[in-house]
Amino acid sequence: MSSDIKRRDFLKGAITGAGVGVLGAMGAYSYSGARKALFPKVAKKMNDIGTCKSIKVTNISETSWFDNQTLVGDVKGAGGLLVDQYSYNWPPFGNGKGLGKGSYDEGISLIKEYLPHDIDKAWEITQKNSINPDNAGGYSCLLEVEELDGQVRKFLLDSGWSYKWMDESFKREGIDKMLENREIEALFISHEHFDHYWGLPVTLKYDPSITIYIPEGFYPEGKQYIKDAGHTGKLVEVKNGLYKHIPGMATYVFPIPIICRVYGEQSLYFNVKDKGLVSVTGCCHQGIIRFAETACKELKYENDQLHGIYGGLHISPFDDWDPKYDDLVISLQRYGFERIGCNHCTGVLCAKKFISAGYPVVEGTARHRSKDKAYLGNGDTITFG
Repeated sequence: MSSDIKRRDFLKGAITGAGVGVLGAMGAYSYSGARKALFPKVAKKMNDIGTCKSIKVTNISETSWFDNQTLVGDVKGAGGLLVDQYSYNWPPFGNGKGLGKGSYDEGISLIKEYLPHDIDKAWEITQKNSINPDNAGGYSCLLEVEELDGQVRKFLLDSGWSYKWMDESFKREGIDKMLENREIEALFISHEHFDHYWGLPVTLKYDPSITIYIPEGFYPEGKQYIKDAGHTGKLVEVKNGLYKHIPGMATYVFPIPIICRVYGEQSLYFNVKDKGLVSVTGCCHQGIIRFAETACKELKYENDQLHGIYGGLHISPFDDWDPKYDDLVISLQRYGFERIGCNHCTGVLCAKKFISAGYPVVEGTARHRSKDKAYLGNGDTITFG
């Protein structure tokens, strides 16, 4: 691609429709300038979500599980990645019947009376009835959005998995007090997966009335869990597509089927004054290419610049590198991200590939059981703007 072609022109050429994710866009040709000639011109919607002054992300926990081999063994033993996650017999829905014989109704019946006020007792019970409860961790981060007038507004993205681990992590980062003081306005659930959602009672322990935003596509068990976990506040089921929240902040629900019988992912966009667009994601099951393409097609943002990205980018979650991922790493240079904060399902190997490629990766401290400094670990922060 010649240097005189602007980034947005490249992105316009890359837009291929709603069905394209990372797997559908692999290969060197898929990221070349030549491919745009095969696609019709796409009219940008230029949705204006306003601007904010800055956004700070605090990684509460990116360690969704502690041992890959244990998790993969459980998945295979329970029937594979296409099996309903509620049947795995993982905590907190363990029914004591063994791997692959789980049931939401049977599991929740054993702990429901303790939620959300006594999660310690609930976890004690589920440990006895679940498969590998000590391998459960969770994903969650705090978003602090500074508005143009200097006011700071706080939000949570996801609530993790293990009651025990997430409660410890919340206390470590002061999230428990923020929730008790009603400083955190809302909880956004990225998707229904165990490691992002099943720790919901930990948030509700400290603020049962917090507003919750879930993406369209939750299964009946997932919706019922909100009630069973003790939520007393407002629940918003966000429809597919763009949803504006406050100036400079919007979510986008991607209607995609995901492993373990989960559907739909909700990610966030922030338009930072004088910097550009910042994308924040839980797992990015929609793929980072589609995430960037959607921004180009849908949004108006500062300086025509994709300023930064944070979260799990779902490239090599088990560090099982496939050569085709190298094409994906190479393709990222086209987007010109100025700050990259990755962790969780990005995979340590992928983060190191980014660093080797010279991308502006903000490294971490490898504290609190995070594995490597190559990405932002538990307790680390990143600021955009």
